[in-house]
Amino acid sequence: MQPSGTPAISIAKNCLHQVRLFFIALQFFTRLPIPRWVGFEPDWLHHASRYFPAVGIVVAAVTAAVYWLASLLLPPAVAVLLSTIAGIYLTGAFHEDGFADTCDGLGGGMTRQRVLEIMTDSRIGAYGAIGIILLLALKCVTLTYLPTQSVLAALLIAHPLSRLAAASLIWRLAYAKSEGKAKPLAQRMTNKEFLIAASSALLPALALLGLGWVPWQSLLAAIAACVLSTFWLARKFTRRLGGYTGDCLGAVQQVSEISCYLALLAMVH
Repeated sequence: MQPSGTPAISIAKNCLHQVRLFFIALQFFTRLPIPRWVGFEPDWLHHASRYFPAVGIVVAAVTAAVYWLASLLLPPAVAVLLSTIAGIYLTGAFHEDGFADTCDGLGGGMTRQRVLEIMTDSRIGAYGAIGIILLLALKCVTLTYLPTQSVLAALLIAHPLSRLAAASLIWRLAYAKSEGKAKPLAQRMTNKEFLIAASSALLPALALLGLGWVPWQSLLAAIAACVLSTFWLARKFTRRLGGYTGDCLGAVQQVSEISCYLALLAMVH
């Protein structure tokens, strides 16, 4: 007979392990420090991608707080710009860098090998520079045209959802390189891990829906825009690269994020 405390101990250990995985994901995708007791084992990073959308909730909370505080004293455009800066600083421009590299690679490379070489180059080219300028400009302009409460809702919806979109590549596609900055995360996600990611991504959206901050039609439009943009990019990556790279994850996150904003703005007007 097993001791009565064994199931409880097992559950507690599993919960602690999940907390550790979340903190590992937080450390990998942001500049935020994590407690020392978390520790680190290489295998943990393979499973931390399930909490990529949860990290998005943290980023969304910070950017939303910056926007709300700034909007109390400053014009909406300035508040949006400060919020965007806060998000970039918090993540170390991790995803923006991936988007720029993807623009350079797909724009300047004609063969799979050349695309991968360009994406690995730390220098930014014309395609990357133009792409990231236009993306950030579109992001700021789109959010500026939304009402204050809608901006807060948009940030809390788009950040987790766009990171779920990036995680879906890990779930369904193969890693295109033998090495790379996303190689530690390149182990294929299981269905259970993706379900955890999806649950955390949809949690803030459903909460906002319950609070009446966003109509269900707008939420469905944002999800649809995210899915369509992700599917389009996944097909392009599969055709050009045979899979995804770390830069591709950043590109999907950025494009699906702005797709959510555009869908929400379209539903407001």
